[in-house]
Amino acid sequence: MNAAAPALSADCLIIGAGVSGLATALALLEAGRSVTVIDANTVGSGASHGNCGTLTPSHAPPLAGPGTLWRAARWMFTPDAPLYIKPSLDPLRLGWFLGFARRCNAKDYRASAQAKSLLLEDSRRRIQDWVSRYGLCCEFAETGEDYVFRTRRALDHELRDLPLLRELGIDVEVIDGATFEASDPAFKSGVVGAMRFRGDAALRPDRYVAELARVVRERGGHILESCPLLGLTEEGRGVRVQTAQGAFSARNAILATGAWTPKIAAAVGLRWLRRAIQPGKGYSITYSRPTQLPKRPSILFEPSVCVTSWSDGYRLGSTMEFSGFDASLNPRRLAALERGARAFLHEPVGPQERERWCGWRPMSRDDVPLIGRAPGHAHLWLAVGHGMMGVGMSAGTGQQLADLLCDRAPTVDPGPFDPARFA
Repeated sequence: MNAAAPALSADCLIIGAGVSGLATALALLEAGRSVTVIDANTVGSGASHGNCGTLTPSHAPPLAGPGTLWRAARWMFTPDAPLYIKPSLDPLRLGWFLGFARRCNAKDYRASAQAKSLLLEDSRRRIQDWVSRYGLCCEFAETGEDYVFRTRRALDHELRDLPLLRELGIDVEVIDGATFEASDPAFKSGVVGAMRFRGDAALRPDRYVAELARVVRERGGHILESCPLLGLTEEGRGVRVQTAQGAFSARNAILATGAWTPKIAAAVGLRWLRRAIQPGKGYSITYSRPTQLPKRPSILFEPSVCVTSWSDGYRLGSTMEFSGFDASLNPRRLAALERGARAFLHEPVGPQERERWCGWRPMSRDDVPLIGRAPGHAHLWLAVGHGMMGVGMSAGTGQQLADLLCDRAPTVDPGPFDPARFA
């Protein structure tokens, strides 16, 4: 918590001290607004903690697309599959999946990819600028990223997106298996090919979030931890927010609550958010560094395992599990990460295991975040629904909201992100 006394009133009150909330706080402070951030837990305790830390315009294509439903159905009874949907009769989950299923077509796939690409690329540039301007110590590096394939079928399927990726301006190179193996000795033989995305970057996500919090505080923002939201009402020219640490008044409130958004939707008068966002559970395992590492962050494509490293750590992560707010660590899904890495890498794990983690990503039905004014509300704004791209979209999201709130023209077209599409 801040050493300074918190502001009981602020121009902007941000609910959520994760990566989206803190990036929005910094962008608003840069715009000259006063900011208070509250969080039910601690800074960075959500999905960004175990994130793989890649900044990936290459990941613009959404989860919902042609073939996704077939894969999901095929893996329904395989609990350690890369995409697993736990059977449920919960009406909110069923409604979300129905809306998701309607997006699994070529037209909507392209529309979501175009929107995500613009925000990811804008955010990628802004994060690099913040690292430079504010001295963020988060091991940012312009690494690029490799998608690595061991089956021709998987490579050929992914190459179908090549025209779309290039249309979006994504720098991608296709590398044959022999050339790739010769260039990166960390990989076992049997690679059939790779796709290299030279414009991608990486950072250490927990350090990035901690550094955002540092800069927000240094620029005069207040951050209150262990301060859960209890209720929010609009009053005249602003909002009144009830929390466990008292009541706050603000001219504007910004909801940046990640996967917890459906849980607090009723408290802020936005029940429809429960139908728009579902938690998508991801896993990671963090180790000390092995002696032989991939030369850049890599996606081991068939098992859908992301491999990243930093100065004193190494992480395997990914998978997508729809099982509601089940907080248990599924050992089968964690084992699948290690098994996938063993198929590709000479040293798939580090000598010392440091953390086994799972966390929820806020998955919107169209895999595009909700950024903008809440429908029917004059002083309530949303920065939610970033799915697996919260870190990568953070700075762009913050700037988008700051521009909208300050009545400036955003760099990225705000239309595809308008929350009204779900209300």
